[in-house]
Amino acid sequence: MTIAVTGATGELGRLVIDRLKQRVPATDVVAIVRDVQRASTLGVDARAADYTQPAALEAALAGVDTLLLISSSEIGQRVAQHINVIHAARKAGVGRVVYTSLLHADSSTLSLAPEHLETEKALKASGLIYTILRNGWYTENYTASVAPALALGTLYSSAADGRIASASRADYADAAVAVLTGQGHDGKTYELAGDTSYTLAEMAAEITAQSGRQVAYQSIPEADYAAALVKAGLPEGFAAALASWDVAASKGALFDDSRALSALIGHPTTPLAQSVKAALAR
Repeated sequence: MTIAVTGATGELGRLVIDRLKQRVPATDVVAIVRDVQRASTLGVDARAADYTQPAALEAALAGVDTLLLISSSEIGQRVAQHINVIHAARKAGVGRVVYTSLLHADSSTLSLAPEHLETEKALKASGLIYTILRNGWYTENYTASVAPALALGTLYSSAADGRIASASRADYADAAVAVLTGQGHDGKTYELAGDTSYTLAEMAAEITAQSGRQVAYQSIPEADYAAALVKAGLPEGFAAALASWDVAASKGALFDDSRALSALIGHPTTPLAQSVKAALAR
């Protein structure tokens, strides 16, 4: 069985490729990438194709049995790009597509949700066998703020006391590999999140405990947080999106207590303390 992974040089894609090689022969793994040269360290067959290139996608998917469609990073263009991949997969004779969607995509208030939900609908309508992995937040999305929080002495956000059930990228990569290489997942949708939720106040306390340096937590209005992110160098649109996602988190958009992720991967998800430790070690 040949398994292909789109976005294979991305942070999630690399983890999936690495774990797939531990489960199946490397000769059975295909990396679909924009830059074949950049994929040279993956140790698998790398084929050039872009989400915007239907013909190249179809050629790259020739002989592929199962495809992991990792969602595009280009917010606002995802639906068209994902549909290109789905159509190419059907034309190339791919047997099954696994898609990385968003936690509770059908009810989420996150601005990311509509594109994921439209992709899910397109995949279901394609006639292809599918599995949908509705991934929750990556813990790394928040631990990326560890260094700035230490520098400022404060962890800022707009998440108030919302509980966040995140998991590490490695956990989500394990879930993808479990589905790609396992049986009994056809037609299923999994809501995937971390075993244990936390507030950002609790994360600030964890940073303080591990670093020995006091880090406070302060939740500020959405507009103020977006402005602070712009001042820190983020593009205005992305800063506004990040702030809005925090507001959604304050209302429960990143919470889930089903523990479906740990059940799927067969081990507990990565604790917040471990992720904070990794961030401090960088």
